[in-house]
Amino acid sequence: MATATKKAMAKKAAKAAPKAVAKAAAKPAAKNGVHKNGTRTNGATTNGVHKNGASKPAAKTAIPPKKGKGSFSEVPGKYCVRDISLAEEGRKLIQWAESRMPVLMHLRDKYKKSQPLKGLRLAGSLHVTKETAVLVETFAALGAEVSWSGCNPLSTSDPVAAALAKGGISIFAWYGNHEDFYWCIERTIDLKPNLTLDDGCDLINTVHEKYADYARKEVIGGTEETTTGVQRLRARAGAGRLFYPVYAVNDAITKWDFDNVYGTGQSTLDGILRATSVMFAGKNFVVAGHGHCGQGVAKRAKGMGSNIIITEVKATSAIKGVLEGYRVMTMDEAAKEGDIFCTATGVKDIIRKKHFLSMKDGAIVCNTGHYDAEINLKELAEVTKSKRTIRENCEEYTLKNGNKIYVLAEGRLVNLAAAEGHPSEVMDMSFSNQLMCHLELAAAYKAGKKLPNQVLDIDPAQDEFIAETKLRTMGMAMDKLTKDQLSYINDYNAGT
Repeated sequence: MATATKKAMAKKAAKAAPKAVAKAAAKPAAKNGVHKNGTRTNGATTNGVHKNGASKPAAKTAIPPKKGKGSFSEVPGKYCVRDISLAEEGRKLIQWAESRMPVLMHLRDKYKKSQPLKGLRLAGSLHVTKETAVLVETFAALGAEVSWSGCNPLSTSDPVAAALAKGGISIFAWYGNHEDFYWCIERTIDLKPNLTLDDGCDLINTVHEKYADYARKEVIGGTEETTTGVQRLRARAGAGRLFYPVYAVNDAITKWDFDNVYGTGQSTLDGILRATSVMFAGKNFVVAGHGHCGQGVAKRAKGMGSNIIITEVKATSAIKGVLEGYRVMTMDEAAKEGDIFCTATGVKDIIRKKHFLSMKDGAIVCNTGHYDAEINLKELAEVTKSKRTIRENCEEYTLKNGNKIYVLAEGRLVNLAAAEGHPSEVMDMSFSNQLMCHLELAAAYKAGKKLPNQVLDIDPAQDEFIAETKLRTMGMAMDKLTKDQLSYINDYNAGT
């Protein structure tokens, strides 16, 4: 069974949108300016919808208008997605993911009767993929009231978002929601959550900066999915500005060493291929940053026949690259040799004007870090005389020196913007960690236990449980130490 590509999704959404608009125009508006088919167009003036697209307040606080124009399927305060008619396609994608996420499905079955999250409200900001949908619906199955948004403007699957909305989940997400990215996050906060789940820290940061008193008094705790977000949280905690405990899910072994390495490696190359169809064999492939994500990209590109060049600021990470057979050099040097560039650092301005000017004609540049700051597109624009979209998720910049540079997915995470993100099998472990951490937060709360306002580490026993369960679902078994072997390990007098 093949999953739909972003291109197919976009084409289907594009075809469906005009039909939805025409259908909506032919029918009278229903209550609050929402048509029977769930479609609503910004700019409507009937039945309590203002010209700016905002409904009259049904309660004390009015929902502010979106900035984005066009057709949306929307029930104010409940969901806003691109096209609810894509729900059936999205449901098939979710079912496909469920069949490849046995650990998370095992946990759903284990806890759905006891409803450990009943009475709790969870707001999430994480890429709206088919795998995320399995997690979201698991939270709901365990009793939580859930409200969701994407954590990047280009990482939402519109069919999946539609399926979640139709299934009763409060969700505010659509592919390309650049102008309304934070509007969507704010709508999840309207739920008044006492648990938060984040990928990149935008939700947690919004709660802390705009609703600090609420964060201190009402939020039990949260989780953070990715390296960049955990770094932000540790900085916040170090400054004494973290108001509730947050588990660093990213740092779990069953996330860090698998999702980051194998997931990022495969999905990043998938995104590059979909956006370019370029051949990797024989190319000089520059990976900026040789951490877990960079290691995954380098290994997969090497496996496809590329010559790997690593740029690093950390000596130990650079040496690992050398021992893998890669060349290590500065970006100033690598810019002259690379055919394909991929940033994976979490730091801004990795590729700048001077690097673009040094690159070969036809160089391909992309990013797989969480934020779009690693490639300085503003400086690229300064040396560009013309720009055009040459293929989906591939923009051609013609420089003033005559060379052409190809930037993928607007410099955003190419593995989600141009592909479908990490495979379901590896997200199974990451999202099982997410669920178990929220079960811990809920259990502590219900037991009256106050956890410290810190970035919390994952219990090693949780890592082992998830890994062992994963192995069992793969039909594999491990040896066990005997009592004599355990005694030997702990005998400090044992010698040669």
